[in-house]
Amino acid sequence: MINIFKKELMHVGEMASGAKLTVPVYSYKPAESTAPNVYIQANMHGAEVQGNAVIFQLLELLKECHIQANITLVPYANPVACNHKNGEYTLGRFDPITGVNWNRMYHFDDAIISPFVEQHLDASEAAIQTNFEQLLLAQIENKLDHNIWGLTTGQRIAYQLQQMAHQADIVLDLHTGPISSKHLYCPEYAKASANYFDIPHTIFIPNDFDGAMDEATFCPWWSLQQAFASNGRHFVMGEGAFAKESFTVELGSQEQIDLAVAHQDAMSILSYLQHKGVIAGNNNSANLPQNFLPQQMTRYACYLKDYKALYSPMGGMVDYLAEFGKPLAAGEPLARILRMDNYSSEGSEDGGPLHNICLESEVLPILHFASASVNQGTELYKVFINYFEL
Repeated sequence: MINIFKKELMHVGEMASGAKLTVPVYSYKPAESTAPNVYIQANMHGAEVQGNAVIFQLLELLKECHIQANITLVPYANPVACNHKNGEYTLGRFDPITGVNWNRMYHFDDAIISPFVEQHLDASEAAIQTNFEQLLLAQIENKLDHNIWGLTTGQRIAYQLQQMAHQADIVLDLHTGPISSKHLYCPEYAKASANYFDIPHTIFIPNDFDGAMDEATFCPWWSLQQAFASNGRHFVMGEGAFAKESFTVELGSQEQIDLAVAHQDAMSILSYLQHKGVIAGNNNSANLPQNFLPQQMTRYACYLKDYKALYSPMGGMVDYLAEFGKPLAAGEPLARILRMDNYSSEGSEDGGPLHNICLESEVLPILHFASASVNQGTELYKVFINYFEL
């Protein structure tokens, strides 16, 4: 099968000097698309760079695959954030001008749902799919091209990325944590798909929009399906015209890339894509398995309401003790905080220099703050409670 491979540069803004901000866009287009189209982006947050390495490995692996759908891959999705340095550290989680999280600027207006349903109560499923996709794209195009008050830098970048994502059925937004295990944000209706990623921890998120890319691409369809159901017409989310799935894929820790691990992550993504029919195994390459299959592993999950952040009760220097993905019993220390200002050869009324941080219930640690130096109120750990095996 002939695949058309293309590289383009997307212009997403300009610096004060007039220098253009561009984002590379890579795409594979088979002669005939018979499967769900795919959009994958990385590095929306500046320090979260491992996704770029994963996209590189995907591009290398896809050369050897039978591709059956359009696939678009976008590394360096946010050129402002990935160049936002402070000394030796990359910042880039928040727009430095507005203070808004770069991954909370996507668009969805649920006011479009009811009028659309009223106009399409008797329409075919194919017409519903085509017309709703066009409506979502028209909303973004209107934001980009007909906004008399202008857009922030972050909005302009987000809307142009979302414009590509709305043309796909599967969306993967690649991120990392500070110091983190691999974990997946998965819509509740797409639980079965979590087993096809080689990711040990899954957070099931409600089908509500809070500004992130994954939500911006699946929530409109969920809302549409619910509105049709309220009017007596029932569709199954994840099937037919509503076969839309979007995930935030957390690939470990920020500020580092590992090409060997990126290869494993790319193979994991190909396992999911093969499950969805996007690829049909490899192209008889001796370097790859004939089929991409998920690894056998214990996978734990919880619902978003049970994904808890623990904030430091005091300032100090932290010794992080809890291992990721290993259940921690109630009363066992997650961390200990060193307070040298409390040190005294005769003891101290302030409790001494070392303070254990414990919880009253069993938890599964997922990530922790990147620095040992914390203020009171710093987010120390994020953990699963009430977790279960998939």
